[in-house]
This record gives sequence, C-alpha cells and structure tokens, in this order.
Amino acid sequence: MTIHKQHINGILHILIWSAFLLLPYIIGSAGDQYRIGVLPGVVFTLFGIIHLFVFYTNAFYLVPKYLNRRCWWLYIPAALVLIILSLVLKFMLLRTGYPALLQNRAVYRFLFAPSIGIFILSLVYRKVIDRIRFEKQQKEREAEMLMTELKFLRSQISPHFLFNVMTNLVSLARKRSEQLEPALLTLSEFMRYMVYDTQGKKVALSKETGHLKSYISLQKLRFGNELRIEDQIAATEDHYQIEPMLLVPFAENAFKHGAQQDDGARILIRLEVINGQLHFEIINDLPAQKNSTEEGSHGVGLANVTARLELLYPQRHALQITQSEREFHVYLKLDL
Repeated sequence: MTIHKQHINGILHILIWSAFLLLPYIIGSAGDQYRIGVLPGVVFTLFGIIHLFVFYTNAFYLVPKYLNRRCWWLYIPAALVLIILSLVLKFMLLRTGYPALLQNRAVYRFLFAPSIGIFILSLVYRKVIDRIRFEKQQKEREAEMLMTELKFLRSQISPHFLFNVMTNLVSLARKRSEQLEPALLTLSEFMRYMVYDTQGKKVALSKETGHLKSYISLQKLRFGNELRIEDQIAATEDHYQIEPMLLVPFAENAFKHGAQQDDGARILIRLEVINGQLHFEIINDLPAQKNSTEEGSHGVGLANVTARLELLYPQRHALQITQSEREFHVYLKLDL
C-alpha cells in the first residue's frame, strides 16, 4: 500500500512539473516564440528547471538534514546559497543566450520573485508531508499498542475460562457421570472456538453466539434443576462480525455470582440483533448475604471485556451495569 501511494505521488509530481515546464507550448504560439509575459518559451522552461532544482533540494535535502534537526545556523546560510545560486544561474542564462532581455526591467521580476516563491512553496510542502507522515506514524503506533493490549486481554481470557470449564466437568463427574459424553462434545466445540477462531481480528457473530450457547449448555449440565437458566438467543446473520470472546464473560460473571445461593435462583440471557445493533442482556439473582470480599467484585472476565469494549468500540457501544440488593443486570448495545 505504501509503495502504491509513493508511485501515485511520483506520477503526480511528474504531471504537475511537466505541465508547468510545457506551459508556454500549451498556451503560446510559435509566431510569438511561445512567450509567457516577456520571456520566450525556452527561457521560461529553463527557468522552470532551475525552480524544480530549488524546490526539491530544499524539500528533500536542506529541510530534512538541517531544519528538522533544529540546525538553524546551517539551514539559513544553506537556504540563502540555494536561492542566490538560482538567481545567478538565471542571470547567466540570460546574459549568455538572451542579453537583450536584460534591458527590459520586467525581466527582473522573473529573476527574483519566482525563486523566493518556489522556495517558500517547497518549505510549506515539506512541512505538510512531514505532518502527514507524523500523524500516520502516530496512528500506526496507537494501532500497534491497541493490538498488544488486546492480545494481552485475550491471553487472560483463555486460561480463565478453561479453569471454570474444567471445574464444571469435575462437578458433572461427581453428580451425573452419564452427562459427561454430551458435555465433552460441547466442550470440544467450546475449546475449538477458543483455540482456533479467536486468533483473527473478528469472527462471525453466529460463531460467537454459538460459543455462548455452548457455554450455557455446559452450565445447564452442571447445575441441572438447581438453577433456573433462561436463554433467549435469536438467530443472527452470518455477515455480522464481532470481536471474539466478547459475550461469554458476561455470562460467566452471571453464573459465578448467581449460583452462590439456594435453589430457585434465576439467570436470564437475551440476545437479538435489530437494524445492525446487537442487544445483549443478562439478569441474575444475587444471594441474600455476601461477604465483604465479594462485594463489588465481578471477576477478571467482566473487567477484561469492559476494557476491550472501550478499545474496540469507542462511541459504538453502550454498556449499562446495575445492581440492586437482589439482582445484577447487564445490558449491552453494540453497533455491528
């Protein structure tokens, strides 16, 4: 992409300078020696070549080598030498090939003013492209930092969920060993998603919701009738994309805290997509009494996913987390 842009910029420079150097032959006439003002076409073109030399020498040598390094004491005399050299070259050109033109005072405007103007233009040009390059580098650094942080956050999730799932299997082995086979099949799908499908930037929303369903299935096998689990997950279209492992941490938090109480506790999970917006809601009952170490603590997963939402969906999501004495409520609206 960078090489392609450089080619485009190079072609653009060639076209602009070619049009400038050939201007007398485009708008002038042979009978008038293709004059631009008082200058014959040949002189105008030769002056243009000198201006081209001034432009690129200043923009691509003097400014990067001296001015950008704050070497004013070297840049200023070098710039003066460049301008004076262009004036001397133009004067010698006229004196050698067109001495009669030196008798015309109007010619001197073409000696001095264009050299100064082209020099200033080259300085502005260099500052503009330096600014564009700086902003591009800043964005690349920010993107690199973002990816590094996301990789760290993702690396936290996998062992965190693996530990909880293995705990579920141990519980199944103790309570209902005949459920181990479907649980292991579900776990296989669950782990396949975590190991293979979460390596890219985004995944199909249908895969993420399938992963969520697998997690809920494992929890249903684990708790059985001890916990009322209601899931209302609508079918989603495959063309929607989402950051992987974004939804399950909310469910994990609900099961972690909602299961810490007597039979009859409820966990409700709803998900639907309306006009390109994901609406995701989880409500779980809270135990009547909680010790002080658990109060206000919602685990690694919830803090992790909140940070990822801020990084990946700025201004594109709304996350509401509310807690009453008996209920914990999470509502996420996300622009897909």
